[in-house]
Amino acid sequence: MQELVDFTKQLAQASGEIINGYFRSGVDVETKDDESPVTIADKKAEEIMREMIMKEFPDHGIIGEEFGNHNEEAEYQWVLDPIDGTKSFITGTFLFGTLIGLMKNREPVLGAIHHSVTSHLLIGTGDETRLNDEIVTVKKNDKLRLATLLYTDFVDVGKYQNGIAFQHLMGRTRFNRTWGDCHGYFLVATGYAEIMLDPIMNLWDIVALVPVIEGAGGKITDWKGNAPLDGEGIIATNGDLHEQVLRALNP
Repeated sequence: MQELVDFTKQLAQASGEIINGYFRSGVDVETKDDESPVTIADKKAEEIMREMIMKEFPDHGIIGEEFGNHNEEAEYQWVLDPIDGTKSFITGTFLFGTLIGLMKNREPVLGAIHHSVTSHLLIGTGDETRLNDEIVTVKKNDKLRLATLLYTDFVDVGKYQNGIAFQHLMGRTRFNRTWGDCHGYFLVATGYAEIMLDPIMNLWDIVALVPVIEGAGGKITDWKGNAPLDGEGIIATNGDLHEQVLRALNP
């Protein structure tokens, strides 16, 4: 595992150098078939990570947001989202990050959230999570009225899940903010928020988050409380509040 952690750090550094070089540079923005934005920074960052993985671990597979799948039958699969939060990136907001996940037999075993602009690298193994090599844990709190709730897009909640239930949950928490995408999960894992959720996610959005949240002592499931890779939406909490959040969102 330490070898894989060290290699993940190399992937983060290489992709981060590319991304930082394009940040706030006025890069052109393309629109993909799903209407989401993409830039040369997304593509170049994924390209360098794929090249490094194929060289270092030629037997491993790769699942990437921008360039698809490679060696799909491999036991180990690297799952890459070069810029999670491209909308933040193209608008000059630094809440985006790079997601690097690793699955063994379709189970997440290693994950990283890299905020390259702020030089924050969060790596989880399921057993522990470290921010720049220092162990971090979730915040202990079992009271919704004292909790911070984070999400990415308010409109998407109503589009894909029960929007009314979500609004009721918002009203029961202390703070709610759209500090979303991977940054919201970063804040849960490091103890600065208790709840982060997204109503719709892709595999490359999820895999890295699972070892990070669980390694920090939190809990992560799909929107219904099942295994995180089983559904479309994700709920991550400090663990203490997870059942309350599930009941609120699925009345």
